[in-house]
Amino acid sequence: MDDWRRSLCPCPSGTFASGHFSFMLILMMVILTPSKHLDAYLVTGGNATAVQGETVILPCKLSDTNEALTQISWQRRTRGKPQNDNFFTILSNGGPHFVNGHDDRFTFIGNLDEKNGSLKLASVKLWDEGLYSCIFTLFPTGNYRTEIPLNLLVPPVIQVEDKLPVLGDEEVLLATCTADGSRPPAKVTWLKNTLEGKVRETTRSIQHDNGTTTTISSLLGVPTREINQHSVQCVVTSPALPEEEKKTFIVQVYFSPTEVNIIVGSEDSFQCLTEANPTAEITWTRSGQSLPQSQVRVDGSTLQLLSKSSALNGLYKCEATNRYGTRHGYIYVHLISGNCTACWTLFGLLLSLNVIGATVWYLIKNRTNEGTREGRQKVRTTSNESEMAVAEQPT
Repeated sequence: MDDWRRSLCPCPSGTFASGHFSFMLILMMVILTPSKHLDAYLVTGGNATAVQGETVILPCKLSDTNEALTQISWQRRTRGKPQNDNFFTILSNGGPHFVNGHDDRFTFIGNLDEKNGSLKLASVKLWDEGLYSCIFTLFPTGNYRTEIPLNLLVPPVIQVEDKLPVLGDEEVLLATCTADGSRPPAKVTWLKNTLEGKVRETTRSIQHDNGTTTTISSLLGVPTREINQHSVQCVVTSPALPEEEKKTFIVQVYFSPTEVNIIVGSEDSFQCLTEANPTAEITWTRSGQSLPQSQVRVDGSTLQLLSKSSALNGLYKCEATNRYGTRHGYIYVHLISGNCTACWTLFGLLLSLNVIGATVWYLIKNRTNEGTREGRQKVRTTSNESEMAVAEQPT
């Protein structure tokens, strides 16, 4: 007799009780063979992934049974409720109802007759992430359950910030692009376009206690006029976003107004021009006197004389100002009275803040043959002095 048979039937040596052996063998087969009735039940669920703020389905279904379903219960262990929490029940004779508090974001979308216990969760939040259990109670065999892990994706809040660099010759921070509070961490890069090789980027991240991450990418470069007004793009990619997002940014280099120039647009119109970033605010004033509102109109950077009265004679100042500085320009206006109402004499004088000293102006009048009219106009400007423009006509 084999050793394994002896272990099953400790009979006296040389004997074998075939009846005892047969009984033990049948008993082992019963113990080791699963019940076909129990094995036939199948509870299906599955993983669920949702983007924060959206709606997610928690699937749960029981199949391959004809037993009576008495109720479906839901439990959860989440970020917001780390202890096992019974929160929803569907009774065969009482319908769905909440347990331990009402949360109308949950809706029962299953069917008891179909043994479907699925739930819909709207406006899902990060604290909803966790493990959900769906439990079917059958009569007479008892409970059958499955677990549904819910994973949350959190889209980043994207912001591009101008760091207000001022004109200079050393590398500074030009702008930052931030993907705030993303889960999983977002990837942030720059498309430099025409500034490739002239600017560079650095990236760092900050981990938060709630499992989200903030990613910050910095754009650095020398703030020169060469890079001013060029376009770049911040590119953010994340599984929580339907597609990559691009934020266009115009590189700004800030500086005070440059030299002020006054352009004579017509015999009664003067425009004040300068370069500045941000754009300078233009103010027109008259030396020692106020601007007569009925005879002068200011439209942005343009000074318009509405009459030809000698009362408008005087030195006019154009002031260009932004947050980084102020520059000035001047023009002297002299109107000649006479029978011809169209006869004017204009003296143009352009000055900047670096012009030091007195403003000199002349009026030169020459007459030639009787009945002949001539007009001359001459303008010359240097870095530290200006000559007036002269136009003359006989009275």
